[in-house]
Amino acid sequence: MEQVISHVKSNFDTYIEELKDYLRIPSISTLESHKDKMNECAEFVAEKFRNAGLEEVKIFPTEGNPLVYGEWLKKPGQPTVLIYGHYDVQPADPLELWNSSPFEPVIKDGKIFARGANDNKGQNFVYIKSVEAYMKTIGELPVNVKFLFEGEEEIGSDNLEKFIRTQNKLLKCDCILISDTNQYAPNMPTITYGLRGLLYMEVEVTAANRDLHSGSFGGSVANPINELAKIISSLHNKNGKVTIPDFYKNLFPVSKKERDNFKRLKFSDKNYAKDLGVKELQGEKGFSTLERLWIRPTLDCNGIVGGFIEKGAKTVLPSKALAKISMRLVPNQNPEKIAKDFAKHVKNLAPNSVKVDVRKMHHGLPAVAPLDGRGIKAASAALKKAFGKETVYTREGGSIPVIVEFMKQLNAPAILVGFGLDSDDIHSPNEHFWLSNFEKGLYTSIYFFDEYSKT
Repeated sequence: MEQVISHVKSNFDTYIEELKDYLRIPSISTLESHKDKMNECAEFVAEKFRNAGLEEVKIFPTEGNPLVYGEWLKKPGQPTVLIYGHYDVQPADPLELWNSSPFEPVIKDGKIFARGANDNKGQNFVYIKSVEAYMKTIGELPVNVKFLFEGEEEIGSDNLEKFIRTQNKLLKCDCILISDTNQYAPNMPTITYGLRGLLYMEVEVTAANRDLHSGSFGGSVANPINELAKIISSLHNKNGKVTIPDFYKNLFPVSKKERDNFKRLKFSDKNYAKDLGVKELQGEKGFSTLERLWIRPTLDCNGIVGGFIEKGAKTVLPSKALAKISMRLVPNQNPEKIAKDFAKHVKNLAPNSVKVDVRKMHHGLPAVAPLDGRGIKAASAALKKAFGKETVYTREGGSIPVIVEFMKQLNAPAILVGFGLDSDDIHSPNEHFWLSNFEKGLYTSIYFFDEYSKT
């Protein structure tokens, strides 16, 4: 083991130079004009897979950008780890706010600045080089590994999800290891083990068959904006609970171990509110802020459209008003059932003077990995060795549908080990990644393979 760690230390500067080459490729998936760069980046990744000692390296074309696969499966009887990452990046706009060229990496104050430095090239490069370090020293890995990198994470991963559904045998594994999240705080090793799901709805309220003059018709027919506002305000009670019938029925229980872990994080409501520029926090009564963010379901109006919204005045009584409403769901909540319950509830809240149409836009399932799973235990031990501190466990309030698809189709837990920080400016100008976290990520990966082999 020390031989592998020593090799990493001796070759760390070389790894940084290779990472720079990776970051120089402007693999922006949302821009059709960068299609050739997406292919170039896929080829780059495939070559790095081969150099690391992976076998059966293949580039799978899709209707969009290529998927890159590689494997090393020479440890019969040992578990198999599937390592996921994405080589596509966000656009660099606005360019004028960058302090250096987004695709010409610069190292300053212990950080490497470039688009993709954290999200996700810096983090996924950790695993390529850690495998290489094993192969160039010991000549083998303690476990079996499979790599799958995609080029469409920033635009929805549609083709990856199709690939997962049709390639169960190729991707079969005991756990999915992913580094596309952040540490809870600087130098605090973190495992994210839970994700909330998502349900997105539209509510359209219609009254008259056309827009009307608010003076000539006001007071005689319903105003869709007024009625929509009443509906939205009725979706929560005074304690912040969602009023949809059975919304909270059979929620997945939260263990004492999890709640105790939340307390260990020493979350500050005061600092959180200050950072957001609000005087006080708000939410479902009876729960802490972290519980409301991670383990409780929510309902929020994301936008309202209706009537006159330009500058100036127009005395219009609108014919229609529309609201977009999202719900973050937790395990044991069925998005399809809740969508039906939501539609029925909203229509019951509306008066007969308006017509209400409710449409389901899309949904994603929630997921939680067991804290006592062998993969999480191995990752926790590896992080402790690399960082010299006890690992903390967090959930994510948002949704990452492709991770849930991995878990569902492969029947394996996902382990989210983040090496980035919230302050790394991903998706923003001056994105960066701490070189110290890149280094500790390499050590974590090396220790993880060893620890997981012992399970």
